[in-house]
Amino acid sequence: MDFQLTEEQRMIADSATQLGERFGLEYWRDLDARKAFPHECWRAICEAGLCGVALPSEYGGSELGVFEMALIIERLAATGAGSTVGQLFMVNPIFGGVSISRFGSPEMKKELLPGLMSGDINFCMALTEPDAGTNTLEIRSFARPDGDGWRLNGRKIWITAVDTAHKMLVVARTKKVEDSASRSDGLSMFMIDVARDGLTHTPIEKVGTNTLASSSIFFDDVRIEPHELVGTLHGGWKELLDVLNTERIVTTAGLIGTTELALKLAVDYGNERKVFGDRAISSYQGLQFPLAQCHAEMEAARLVNYKAASNFDSGLPYGSQANAAKLLAAQVAARATERAMQTMGGMGYSREYHVERLWRDCRLFRFAPISEEMVLNYIAMYDLGMPRSY
Repeated sequence: MDFQLTEEQRMIADSATQLGERFGLEYWRDLDARKAFPHECWRAICEAGLCGVALPSEYGGSELGVFEMALIIERLAATGAGSTVGQLFMVNPIFGGVSISRFGSPEMKKELLPGLMSGDINFCMALTEPDAGTNTLEIRSFARPDGDGWRLNGRKIWITAVDTAHKMLVVARTKKVEDSASRSDGLSMFMIDVARDGLTHTPIEKVGTNTLASSSIFFDDVRIEPHELVGTLHGGWKELLDVLNTERIVTTAGLIGTTELALKLAVDYGNERKVFGDRAISSYQGLQFPLAQCHAEMEAARLVNYKAASNFDSGLPYGSQANAAKLLAAQVAARATERAMQTMGGMGYSREYHVERLWRDCRLFRFAPISEEMVLNYIAMYDLGMPRSY
């Protein structure tokens, strides 16, 4: 097993680092305060070819892999963006890129993938519902047949970046549960315009991840055209899983970069800060050990995530690794940002030293895009062979 990056992968990571340093901590603090989408940074990411690293070369991508995407996100997060940058890749090259490149029609690929990679078209995905949550098979949004297309009615909640998206990947039932062969039968995916009659959305006030809004969405007889179907009518469940599990990989990469950044900020502060005499506070084991523990856990999460991404790129099963890596990364990011704040004392609670933003943002990923408890359920059932507990 070779743990060394190729020369091309090192160049990609270096490019992401250099780009991330152009949009450093001050840039992201300003956006957080204004609750503003990072348009300039995302455009630069696209212009550098980093958005399309895993997408088909036929449409302007590099046709490398999710492994390279994870490298990019790690470096962008570690140079200032924090965990929110993972969401940028989640909504665009994952929700938009993976769904279209794997399951879209040739016409859809030609129409949308070049715009995605240039940064001219932004995406979002409408999946979660108030009465379903993690239990996707219980979603109630329903697209009934209407001529050669459909009419969609329903509601979604906690949908990321709707206000800046042009296209929305919608998951809905197209067959009633009582008419379906199983609970997973009758789900379909559609790629529709966000600006469409009958589609409305309202923002949700929240603690962090302010650079990408979260919204509630309402569908009132929204017309869906036949060419907007993504994948198989009534058979979208297994196709959706490919989108969701790659979502785990990019989320984890953002959390690993966040941990790295939080540790750096803590160490830099601790090396400079002197309280009792001439010794830097970083020389005390009470501060060293928690940070060192976080570093070790971060490296473990990184390797499991690399395995998940490598397996995906090789066409091998990767769900177990993707879920385990996300669990580890979310937990260590939470501890690392907390310990960084503790190292800084009162200054860690100020906006000036940036850690409070990293702390607020990464807290979301203890329960999103999948909660710790559901990851542990997955591990117990599929990795350990234990009975279903819920």
